[in-house]
Amino acid sequence: MIEYFESIDQAIVLMINGWNTSFWDEVMWIVSAKVTWLPLYLCLAFLAFKQGGSKIGIVFILGAIAAVGLSDLISAQLFKDLIQRYRPSHNLLLTDQLHFYQIDSENCYKGGQYGFVSSHAANFFAICTFSLLYLKSFERWLRPLLIFTALLVSYSRLYLGVHYLSDVVVGGLLGVLVAYTVYRFLFLTIVKKIEAQ
Repeated sequence: MIEYFESIDQAIVLMINGWNTSFWDEVMWIVSAKVTWLPLYLCLAFLAFKQGGSKIGIVFILGAIAAVGLSDLISAQLFKDLIQRYRPSHNLLLTDQLHFYQIDSENCYKGGQYGFVSSHAANFFAICTFSLLYLKSFERWLRPLLIFTALLVSYSRLYLGVHYLSDVVVGGLLGVLVAYTVYRFLFLTIVKKIEAQ
Protein backbone atom coordinates (compact mmCIF):
# COMPACT_ATOMS: atom_id res chain seq x y z
CA MET A 1 0.00 0.00 0.00
CA ILE A 2 2.81 2.43 0.91
CA GLU A 3 4.58 1.58 -2.33
CA TYR A 4 1.38 2.35 -4.26
CA PHE A 5 1.01 5.83 -2.76
CA GLU A 6 4.73 6.41 -3.22
CA SER A 7 4.40 5.61 -6.92
CA ILE A 8 1.51 8.10 -7.24
CA ASP A 9 3.58 10.77 -5.49
CA GLN A 10 6.47 10.13 -7.85
CA ALA A 11 4.26 10.19 -10.95
CA ILE A 12 2.69 13.52 -9.94
CA VAL A 13 5.99 15.29 -9.26
CA LEU A 14 7.46 13.96 -12.51
CA MET A 15 4.41 15.17 -14.44
CA ILE A 16 4.32 18.68 -12.92
CA ASN A 17 8.09 19.09 -13.07
CA GLY A 18 7.97 17.89 -16.69
CA TRP A 19 5.90 20.92 -17.68
CA ASN A 20 8.98 23.09 -17.26
CA THR A 21 9.93 25.95 -19.54
CA SER A 22 12.57 28.63 -19.03
CA PHE A 23 9.81 31.19 -18.41
CA TRP A 24 8.01 29.13 -15.78
CA ASP A 25 11.33 28.21 -14.16
CA GLU A 26 11.88 31.88 -13.38
CA VAL A 27 8.28 32.45 -12.30
CA MET A 28 8.22 29.49 -9.92
CA TRP A 29 11.64 30.38 -8.52
CA ILE A 30 10.31 33.84 -7.68
CA VAL A 31 7.05 32.40 -6.29
CA SER A 32 9.03 30.04 -4.07
CA ALA A 33 11.29 32.78 -2.67
CA LYS A 34 10.19 33.95 0.77
CA VAL A 35 11.22 37.58 0.18
CA THR A 36 8.78 37.78 -2.76
CA TRP A 37 5.86 37.84 -0.36
CA LEU A 38 7.10 40.65 1.90
CA PRO A 39 4.58 43.13 0.39
CA LEU A 40 1.79 40.66 1.24
CA TYR A 41 2.96 40.42 4.86
CA LEU A 42 3.06 44.21 5.13
CA CYS A 43 -0.43 44.41 3.64
CA LEU A 44 -1.77 41.92 6.20
CA ALA A 45 -0.17 43.89 9.03
CA PHE A 46 -1.72 47.11 7.68
CA LEU A 47 -5.17 45.48 7.51
CA ALA A 48 -4.79 44.20 11.08
CA PHE A 49 -4.00 47.71 12.34
CA LYS A 50 -6.89 49.10 10.33
CA GLN A 51 -9.36 46.55 11.70
CA GLY A 52 -8.25 46.32 15.32
CA GLY A 53 -6.17 49.38 16.13
CA SER A 54 -2.55 49.65 17.20
CA LYS A 55 -2.55 47.31 20.21
CA ILE A 56 -4.36 44.45 18.51
CA GLY A 57 -2.39 45.10 15.33
CA ILE A 58 0.85 44.50 17.21
CA VAL A 59 -0.60 41.36 18.80
CA PHE A 60 -1.65 40.18 15.33
CA ILE A 61 1.91 40.57 14.04
CA LEU A 62 3.33 38.70 17.05
CA GLY A 63 0.68 36.00 16.67
CA ALA A 64 1.43 35.58 12.96
CA ILE A 65 5.15 35.32 13.72
CA ALA A 66 4.39 32.72 16.40
CA ALA A 67 2.20 30.69 14.03
CA VAL A 68 4.76 30.70 11.22
CA GLY A 69 7.68 30.13 13.58
CA LEU A 70 5.98 27.18 15.23
CA SER A 71 4.91 25.61 11.94
CA ASP A 72 8.44 26.04 10.60
CA LEU A 73 9.96 24.51 13.73
CA ILE A 74 7.62 21.51 13.70
CA SER A 75 7.95 20.89 9.96
CA ALA A 76 11.73 21.31 9.79
CA GLN A 77 12.97 20.04 13.14
CA LEU A 78 10.36 17.43 14.03
CA PHE A 79 8.95 15.95 10.82
CA LYS A 80 11.97 16.18 8.52
CA ASP A 81 14.51 15.04 11.09
CA LEU A 82 12.26 12.30 12.47
CA ILE A 83 10.87 10.83 9.24
CA GLN A 84 13.88 11.52 7.00
CA ARG A 85 12.07 11.06 3.70
CA TYR A 86 14.27 12.05 0.78
CA ARG A 87 13.07 14.83 -1.46
CA PRO A 88 12.39 13.86 -5.09
CA SER A 89 15.55 15.81 -5.93
CA HIS A 90 17.56 13.52 -3.62
CA ASN A 91 15.79 10.29 -4.58
CA LEU A 92 18.28 8.29 -6.65
CA LEU A 93 15.43 6.81 -8.70
CA LEU A 94 14.09 10.24 -9.68
CA THR A 95 16.86 12.82 -9.64
CA ASP A 96 18.06 12.07 -13.17
CA GLN A 97 14.49 12.34 -14.49
CA LEU A 98 13.81 15.73 -12.94
CA HIS A 99 14.54 19.22 -14.22
CA PHE A 100 16.03 21.64 -11.67
CA TYR A 101 16.23 25.40 -11.53
CA GLN A 102 19.68 26.55 -12.64
CA ILE A 103 21.00 29.01 -10.04
CA ASP A 104 24.19 29.65 -11.98
CA SER A 105 26.35 27.85 -14.54
CA GLU A 106 27.54 25.30 -11.98
CA ASN A 107 24.73 24.96 -9.45
CA CYS A 108 21.09 23.97 -9.56
CA TYR A 109 18.52 24.11 -6.77
CA LYS A 110 17.66 20.78 -5.13
CA GLY A 111 16.73 21.85 -1.60
CA GLY A 112 17.80 20.08 1.56
CA GLN A 113 18.10 16.32 1.85
CA TYR A 114 14.72 15.62 3.47
CA GLY A 115 11.34 16.94 2.37
CA PHE A 116 8.50 15.60 4.52
CA VAL A 117 6.79 17.87 5.33
CA SER A 118 7.08 20.99 3.18
CA SER A 119 8.03 23.95 5.38
CA HIS A 120 7.00 26.32 2.59
CA ALA A 121 3.49 24.86 2.54
CA ALA A 122 3.26 24.75 6.34
CA ASN A 123 4.40 28.34 6.75
CA PHE A 124 2.25 29.85 4.00
CA PHE A 125 -0.87 28.00 5.10
CA ALA A 126 -0.12 29.10 8.67
CA ILE A 127 0.10 32.81 7.83
CA CYS A 128 -2.89 32.63 5.48
CA THR A 129 -5.08 30.76 7.98
CA PHE A 130 -4.11 33.00 10.87
CA SER A 131 -4.87 36.09 8.80
CA LEU A 132 -8.22 34.80 7.58
CA LEU A 133 -9.32 33.92 11.10
CA TYR A 134 -8.86 37.51 12.24
CA LEU A 135 -9.27 39.76 9.19
CA LYS A 136 -12.96 39.05 8.70
CA SER A 137 -13.68 42.63 7.60
CA PHE A 138 -11.74 41.97 4.41
CA GLU A 139 -12.69 38.32 3.99
CA ARG A 140 -14.60 38.66 0.73
CA TRP A 141 -11.52 39.56 -1.35
CA LEU A 142 -8.80 38.42 1.03
CA ARG A 143 -9.89 34.77 1.26
CA PRO A 144 -9.46 33.92 -2.46
CA LEU A 145 -6.19 35.88 -2.59
CA LEU A 146 -4.63 34.07 0.37
CA ILE A 147 -5.87 30.62 -0.63
CA PHE A 148 -4.51 31.16 -4.14
CA THR A 149 -1.17 32.34 -2.71
CA ALA A 150 -0.78 29.32 -0.43
CA LEU A 151 -1.69 26.91 -3.23
CA LEU A 152 0.61 28.65 -5.72
CA VAL A 153 3.59 28.49 -3.36
CA SER A 154 2.86 24.81 -2.67
CA TYR A 155 2.59 24.11 -6.40
CA SER A 156 5.93 25.82 -7.01
CA ARG A 157 7.61 23.30 -4.74
CA LEU A 158 6.40 20.42 -6.91
CA TYR A 159 7.29 22.28 -10.09
CA LEU A 160 10.85 22.82 -8.82
CA GLY A 161 11.13 19.09 -8.10
CA VAL A 162 11.89 19.46 -4.40
CA HIS A 163 8.65 18.11 -2.89
CA TYR A 164 6.04 15.44 -3.43
CA LEU A 165 2.33 16.22 -3.36
CA SER A 166 2.01 14.49 0.01
CA ASP A 167 4.76 16.77 1.40
CA VAL A 168 2.80 19.90 0.59
CA VAL A 169 -0.62 18.50 1.53
CA VAL A 170 0.49 17.41 4.99
CA GLY A 171 2.55 20.58 5.35
CA GLY A 172 -0.50 22.68 4.52
CA LEU A 173 -2.64 20.79 7.03
CA LEU A 174 0.05 21.29 9.66
CA GLY A 175 0.12 25.02 8.97
CA VAL A 176 -3.67 25.29 9.28
CA LEU A 177 -3.68 23.37 12.57
CA VAL A 178 -0.85 25.40 14.08
CA ALA A 179 -2.41 28.70 12.99
CA TYR A 180 -5.79 27.78 14.45
CA THR A 181 -4.20 26.71 17.73
CA VAL A 182 -2.18 29.93 18.07
CA TYR A 183 -5.22 32.02 17.12
CA ARG A 184 -7.64 30.23 19.42
CA PHE A 185 -5.52 29.79 22.53
CA LEU A 186 -3.03 32.66 22.36
CA PHE A 187 -4.25 35.49 20.14
CA LEU A 188 -7.90 35.53 21.27
CA THR A 189 -6.88 35.29 24.93
CA ILE A 190 -4.67 38.37 24.63
CA VAL A 191 -7.23 40.27 22.56
CA LYS A 192 -9.94 39.64 25.20
CA LYS A 193 -7.68 41.05 27.88
CA ILE A 194 -6.96 44.13 25.77
CA GLU A 195 -10.66 44.69 25.08
CA ALA A 196 -11.50 44.25 28.77
CA GLN A 197 -9.20 47.11 29.77
